[in-house]
Amino acid sequence: MKYIMFEDFSGTAIPVIFPNRIDHEEMREQMPYTKVLSAGYISYGPEGFRCHGSSKSLEAQAGPGDADLIAAAFANEES
Repeated sequence: MKYIMFEDFSGTAIPVIFPNRIDHEEMREQMPYTKVLSAGYISYGPEGFRCHGSSKSLEAQAGPGDADLIAAAFANEES
């Protein structure tokens, strides 16, 4: 899977996760947020979430705290 970490209008980091068949640039064009904080690939395994790689088209790479932010977003998900 791929992801882009955006900054929303209040300054909060918002992760968007999407399939590999969609380009980072295509997804970026669909989002209303103006600032891309990081972008790359995400996987999930026994150790939890792992973010890695980069997006050449967005000139952004995976950030060191991205996996923790994404894990927190899933933990805080409303049912």
